[in-house]
Amino acid sequence: MTVLVACCAFWGLQQILIKVAGREIAPLWQAALRMWGATTLLWWWCRWRGVALGQRDGSLRGGLLVGALFAAEFVCIYLGLQYTPASRLTVFLYTSPFWVALLLPRWVPSERLRPVQWVGLCVAFVAVALAFGEAFVHGSAPGQWKGDALGLAAGVFWGLTTVAIRTTRVATVSAEKSLFYQLGVTALVTPLLSWALGETWSLDYSAVAWGSVALQTVVGAFASYLAWMWMLRHYPATRMATFTFLTPLFALVFGVALLGEPLTPRLLLALLGVATGIVLVSRR
Repeated sequence: MTVLVACCAFWGLQQILIKVAGREIAPLWQAALRMWGATTLLWWWCRWRGVALGQRDGSLRGGLLVGALFAAEFVCIYLGLQYTPASRLTVFLYTSPFWVALLLPRWVPSERLRPVQWVGLCVAFVAVALAFGEAFVHGSAPGQWKGDALGLAAGVFWGLTTVAIRTTRVATVSAEKSLFYQLGVTALVTPLLSWALGETWSLDYSAVAWGSVALQTVVGAFASYLAWMWMLRHYPATRMATFTFLTPLFALVFGVALLGEPLTPRLLLALLGVATGIVLVSRR
């Protein structure tokens, strides 16, 4: 519980860090720098711990699928933050538990939904629709709906990543190898997409931008994700999902306090709806 709460607090700050560095660094180039650094750290960690990454265990196909879904999630996050506030995007991103709850029972019967959980899904859906509709209200930031849609897509991809981890041979490998698939594939995909979009590549950035990327890399993509992968193998995904609601709450507080992002009644109502939905979905 302590590790989960600490992870959620940093993940709430993570979108703020991306937004800050994004003032100088192109979005997918920023993602590439982060994933290269995290992949390197994880490789050295595995060497130090004696964790085998290259052994044949039948997980390659599932690992590439998990990596591709993980890469899609982060492409959506980094691009989405160009159009919408970090606090808003995080609310949409954390709809991921509902996709897990909706899809996982097809392969894991013990996680089958009960009537009260379906109610939770409906409550969350209405809340997200309410928040998404705000992007079309007069006075909203131009293109905000694009950022909201990308945030929602990132939530879908995150949910699909969790389902893929639980239902393929990746579930039987170490937490380090599972994360290596995700970071490694993303480290390959993001620079290619960055080049395709014509982004400017450079290493001449301010200390603030590099500090942001360093925190995203060391604490975010390496330490916190490694802890998450380990917990995902040892604890029920639906129970862990309850704690992840803390992340959009942290993001809302950090976004308002550090970036001066707008706090609207619709967004607060959506946050409350998503929280209620997660509680209902995750009830025993």
